[in-house]
Parts: sequence; structure tokens; C-alpha cells
Amino acid sequence: SAAAKGAVSWARAVLYRAGSGRRRLCACACFHQEEKARGRGRGDRADGQHQVQQQQHLDEGDNLLLAKACGRLGRKAAGARAAAAVRSRGGRVRARGIRAREPARNVVRAAEQRMSEPVTSESASEYGEEQDVVVVGGGITGLCTAQAIRASGEGTVKNILVTEARDVVGGNIITKQEGDYIWEEGPNSFQPNDFVLQAAVDAGIENELVFGNPTAARYVFWEGELRPVPSGPDAITNNLLSLWGKIRAGLGAVGIMKEDPPQNVEESVEEFIRRHLGDEVFYRLIEPFCSGVYAVEESVEEFIRRHLGDEVFYRLIEPFCSGVYAGDPTKLSMKAAFGKIWVLEEKGGSLVGGALKLMQEKKDNPPEPRDPRLPTPPKGQTVGSFRKGLQSLPRAIGEKLGDDVKVGWKLQDIDRVGGKYKLTYLTPDGPIHVSAKSVVLTIPSYTAAELLRREIPDAHSQLLSFQYPPVGSVVLAYPKSAIRDQLYNDEGEMNAFGQLHPRTQGVTTLGTIYSSSLFPGRCPDGEVLLASYIGGTLNQTILDQSESELADQVDRDLRQMLLKPDAPKGKVVGVRVWQKAIPQFCKGHLDALDAANDAVAEAGYEGCFLSGNYTHGVALGKCVEGAYKMSESVLDYCKELEASMPQVAQSEGVEVSSGDSESEFFV
Repeated sequence: SAAAKGAVSWARAVLYRAGSGRRRLCACACFHQEEKARGRGRGDRADGQHQVQQQQHLDEGDNLLLAKACGRLGRKAAGARAAAAVRSRGGRVRARGIRAREPARNVVRAAEQRMSEPVTSESASEYGEEQDVVVVGGGITGLCTAQAIRASGEGTVKNILVTEARDVVGGNIITKQEGDYIWEEGPNSFQPNDFVLQAAVDAGIENELVFGNPTAARYVFWEGELRPVPSGPDAITNNLLSLWGKIRAGLGAVGIMKEDPPQNVEESVEEFIRRHLGDEVFYRLIEPFCSGVYAVEESVEEFIRRHLGDEVFYRLIEPFCSGVYAGDPTKLSMKAAFGKIWVLEEKGGSLVGGALKLMQEKKDNPPEPRDPRLPTPPKGQTVGSFRKGLQSLPRAIGEKLGDDVKVGWKLQDIDRVGGKYKLTYLTPDGPIHVSAKSVVLTIPSYTAAELLRREIPDAHSQLLSFQYPPVGSVVLAYPKSAIRDQLYNDEGEMNAFGQLHPRTQGVTTLGTIYSSSLFPGRCPDGEVLLASYIGGTLNQTILDQSESELADQVDRDLRQMLLKPDAPKGKVVGVRVWQKAIPQFCKGHLDALDAANDAVAEAGYEGCFLSGNYTHGVALGKCVEGAYKMSESVLDYCKELEASMPQVAQSEGVEVSSGDSESEFFV
């Protein structure tokens, strides 16, 4: 009846009001109208061009969400059919729900990654034989993914292609050298986990590794002085936290003074629908899409203040978030940004309880023996690099992959044709079509969004929701005599890592790394090299400043904290502003990422993988770890696909030869 149809339509529209952890249809455009009003009132940027771009994305988000509300069930049925077809061919499709999230306000459309006029089949040439895997993006994630597949996929992956739009591999890992100076324009070092060490061994440059001194001090600028961060027994005696702050943190860590997590007092979807529409509507229509109550997702600020108190948050965690993410801890998701800490409460009821439980689990299930080829870094809080800088790693991987890496190849389009992928590139030799069985997109989320815009609008809207604030890297050199005496030890050495600056202390610079103190050969003798970072989510005005203005600002900040009053003006070694630097793992990030992956699967794009720093983590070590884990997923898919080909051929009445030719397995 009309009444029943109306009730079902209403239920669908209400369904996604259930919260960030469950599916939301978001048929209400008023939600985004409110967001647009808030966006106009924030005044994050006065630049007219950015306001126009932000408004365009919000308008597109409204249209996409309305389209979702009207077409979700039809696409869901199509997705189920696609999933069944994939499974019959050995593919893997996840069946999680599509969750809606508003598009980011500050993402600039990467329209240059797609052509205004499509490349016709007549104008493009074909690139040789079909590729088993094409990795799009020659940054560290893409290169390590390809290297790991090459190392482990012998017999399964016969050919692999890595494409990079720029004229050099490495992505944001850029090492510069001028005279006696070596500095980084992107990441400055890495945590030496076994995945990074494995990448160095696989690339053949493990002998080039260098590690920082694990005893190097780390400082936080608080109330007019640089105070060391506690790193062991000095946690009791150091002056960064007050006595009460230490007591509060200790009691909270063991669960005595820990506040209860925020609770959702609203009804669950099940309770609401069954109360209004009855059991049949819930079990036959609503339950397949979602179930149960949802938990409130905490920000980093909420989690840390609840567990460890205000002092730990404002004096330690807030500057740490600025240093790692250049982000806003009131917006960053604790679960997404610092999942290893977040999970402790879930496992053990408190941070200490969770840590003890993890230690017991590790004891009960010891890891596999460590690869003896891997170097052993110093014990303690050390960081790593290479003698000639971080770019040594992507350069070595690129050289090892050889002709399988193509630079200057700009991906314009990606299509799914006949169960395979057709990728269209603009190259120095003209337009080229590449056929592939699987594709790994290791490009930024906003670039991947534009590539999937036409074919998978749900993935497009979710991938555009990730914010990338601007960050500037400013590298200055000073005479050693310009540094305050308290930074040197009795041997006259500056054994320190660097410093972080809480935003409450009136300092514009986010933090400074003492590059020449960490690694050898970074600057001439008698000088110190300081790499400072500026900008981030809460200071996007750096886009309106010149390089000299940024250098002057950093110099003023350093005089307030690190330099002697009579120190000479710093020598500007290098300045680099990244307009879209670090993806922000804000609340809802994991849901949006799941939604994007689900949309790709539901569209029938099995064998298309989303990867990069927005999926695995922003630190270099996290990117490498994610790349090696992603390679396992790609290899599993390729194996399943290869195993399913004879069955597909037989089901379609095609005789399969027992020969080894790859082409004999495809119809």
C-alpha cells in the first residue's frame, strides 16, 4: 500500500541517523546545509578561490547524498550480484555498509589528474602485454608494494608496472644536497621497524642505514623554557609535569582515576525501528543494513584527558599531534590516529591493564623468529635514515625495479572492461592504454577520488572527505655558538632530537628537529642544521606567505626558545611548502575509509586496492608497513584469480590447455 511504501521510505531515510559506526543513508540534505553554514562562518581562509572550491565540493556532496538516498537499495542489490560473481571467479568482496561523510572543506580538486577531453582508442597506443599488477603512484608506498610483490610473488605475478606522474620516484620523500648541506623537504626520519629494515635489505642498501642516538633528549617548550620529555626513571623528577599532573596520569593509567568513556544515550536502530514499525520491518528491511547500538568515537583530546588528565594532554599530547599530524587533537580520532593506544582500554580496562594483557598474549603466542638479515637498531627511542638522506630508499627501489617503473606517466582514466582494468595514461611518448588484472592506487585520496568520480561516486565522496592541511618545511643553519649553552652536554655535544611547541605557548612553529645532531654529515663542521615545520590544520595562512616570510617567522620563534639573544640571522638552506601535506585521521576517518572500500567492491571493481598514507598511517614507517601488508592482499587476489580461471573457462564451454601460456587461461 501507499502507506507501507511511505513507511519504508521513511525508515530508509532515518536509518543513517544511527551514528558514525553504522550505515547512514543521510537522505536529509539539511545536514549538509548546516555544514555549509558552519563552513562559511569558520573563516578558515579568506581567499576567494578556496571559498568557491569549498562551496563546489559541498554542493557536490549534497547531490551525492541525495543520489545515495534514492538509489541505495538498487545499488545494494547490484552489489550483491557483483559480489556473487566475484566469488565465483575467486575474488574477494567485503560486505560492509556504505557510511556517508561530509566532503572536506579545504580539499582542492585535483582536476589536473583527469583530462577535460577523453583519450580516444584511436589516439592511444597499447602498452605491450597485459600486466598482472599495476601500481599507480611511485611514492614510498607504491614502490615498497611493488618490491614486496616482486620478492614474494614469483610464479604468481609474472609482470608488474609502477607508474609515477612526476619525473622522479619517491613522492614526498625529497632529499636535497647543496655543498656540505643535506636536508629533507618532506619526512625527516623513520621509526626503524622491521618493515622499513626489510625494505632496505630488499633494495640492497642496508649498509647505508644510520640511526640516531637513543639517549637523545626531546624537549617541549613550556612557560618560557625547553623542558625535557620524560623517557624513563626521570619521569618522577623532570619538570614538564607538576607533581599533581604526574599523580593524575599514574592513577589514570592504572584505571583508578580514569573517567568512564562517553556513552550513547540514544536508542539503537533496532530499538527505534521495532518500536515504530514493528519486528518485520526491522528484521526484513533494516537489520541487513545495520544492527545494535553504536559507540561514541572519541577525539585524541577526549581520550587523553579522560585517562591521563589535562596536563598530559596540553603539555605532551597536543604538541605531539602538531608534530606528527600538524593536526587538531580536538578533531583527530584516537582510534584512527593512535590505535595501538586506543585498543589498550578495550583489552584491559585501562592503559596499564591493556599493556599487561598484550604482553601476556605476546608471551603465549610468540612471533616468528626475526629475519637474521635485518640490521639491529640501537635499543631505545631511536630513529633512522640513510647516509645520503631518506631519498636513498625510493631511489634504490626504483633502480632495482628497473624498466618496470615509468615516470612522467599521468593516469587519466581507469575503467573496468571485461573483468580487467583499462588504464589510460598521458606519457612523454603520447597517450597509452595499459591492460591489467589488478590495480593498486597509492596516490593521495583526493587524486584517487577524481579517478573514481564517474564510475564509483560513493568512493569519490568518501575519499574527498579526508583533509590535507598545508605544512611548510624551513631549514636554517646557525653557528654552534648561537645555540644556548644548556643544550650542550659536558663533552660539548648537542645530544638532542628536537623540540615541540604547544599552541598555547604563543609559538607559531610546530616543532624543530636538530638534523645535524641526529645524523652525521648534514652540515659543515662548526654549524648546526635545524629543520622546522610550520602551518597545519590551525594555521593555513602559510599559503599566503612568501618563503622569506616563513623563514623569518621560524627565526623569530627559535630566538624565543633555542638561540642566544645575540645569535646571527640564520642561513636559509631550504624552504618547501606542501599545499596538501598530511591526511588528517579525524573522527569518522575509519568509517569513511571502509565506505570507500565497500563502494569499490560493490561497483564490481574487485582487484582494485586503495592504499597510501591515508589508509595505513602518516609516518614513513607506517607507510612501508602498510605497503608490505598490502602486497600480501594483492598476491592473495592474484592467486585466487589464477586458480579460478580454469573453472570460469570450463563453465563457459571453453577448452583449457594444459600448457603454461598465460593467455590460455583467459577467454
